[in-house]
Amino acid sequence: MKNTLRLLLLGLMTWAIPFFLAFFFMDKNGQLSIDLFLFKTIMIITGGISGAFAIIIFFRKRDNAYLKQGIIAGIIWFALNVIIDLLVLVPMSQMPYNEYFTQIGLRYLMIPIMCITTGYLLEIKTFKS
Repeated sequence: MKNTLRLLLLGLMTWAIPFFLAFFFMDKNGQLSIDLFLFKTIMIITGGISGAFAIIIFFRKRDNAYLKQGIIAGIIWFALNVIIDLLVLVPMSQMPYNEYFTQIGLRYLMIPIMCITTGYLLEIKTFKS
């Protein structure tokens, strides 16, 4: 139960940090106050940093089955981020679903890619030791 809660909280963190940071780039009318491409770059970098931090915290508490754990974390965090976006971000922005998936949703594939890669590297490192 404790590990499941930690997994979900870390996944939530990967969504919440970029989401709340985005408000600093909005004016009082809810419009973007900086260049769109700069904003997207900041969001990608912030998501990468928060994701890397979550991966470090997650794997620090693991001592075996790294690849399996990476697959599980990657799938759960990916699904969690997309579901929260569909419940919060898409209605708030009134963005059509197809536009959401092409502009934002597909980028979340980096989550399982990084989790699985980290799990794989830890797995092969463990076997070599």
